[in-house]
Amino acid sequence: MANLITAHYAPPACIEGETVILPEEEAHHVVRVLRRRVGDEITVVDGEGGWYRVRLDEANRTRAAGTILERRQGVGEPPYDLTIGMAVLKNPGRFETFLEKAAELGVSAVVPLHTGRTEKERIKPARARRILVAAMKQCGRSRLVRLDPPQALPDLLRGASPDLGFLCHEQADPACTLDAMLRRYAGARRVVVLVGPEGGFTEDEVAGAREAGYHPVSLGPRRLRAETAGLVAAAAVMLARPHDFV
Repeated sequence: MANLITAHYAPPACIEGETVILPEEEAHHVVRVLRRRVGDEITVVDGEGGWYRVRLDEANRTRAAGTILERRQGVGEPPYDLTIGMAVLKNPGRFETFLEKAAELGVSAVVPLHTGRTEKERIKPARARRILVAAMKQCGRSRLVRLDPPQALPDLLRGASPDLGFLCHEQADPACTLDAMLRRYAGARRVVVLVGPEGGFTEDEVAGAREAGYHPVSLGPRRLRAETAGLVAAAAVMLARPHDFV
């Protein structure tokens, strides 16, 4: 079982051999906020699946560095790859909430989508990355959720090649639920789920997704906000694909 103590983030460029040098912001948090001292042990993740138990050798106002005592790979990561194509939402705060919770639920990548009913784009990439880094550290993951540049739905349909693709749609057959489809295709490991904006997908978009091999699915009898739909989908995949925590 992974050590779920909140980790610190050091990208691969900060790791050389058996030495980790924490970025300035992380070093400040370790030394000034948590008051860690030389000899203390901390947990570090690199955002690419690397997990490290580190003994601090330096801990002062300007620098925090240490020696790697233990390495693991894929700590906190699920045994599947889930991409969620989420239409850009009118309220940027709701999209940011989705990003944070998506990280907690094991999503691998998020693609902001431009659709026929999408409002003007309001994503702030730097802020979104900070949210994803904080969520990764807090929830015990070792891999940073990939946030792709916004793209049009047809471009995603042409470029993605999942084992299994779904489009969440209010008009889908009520019997064709995401949960049921995941059980039907239990061997799929690379899954893409598409979630529309506040007004939903257009008929042409649904038809285009069908042609690309995506299955329209229902998330239940109630109307969900877009960000809620994305999180329900992520939770459904998480529960259908058992986790193998390191």
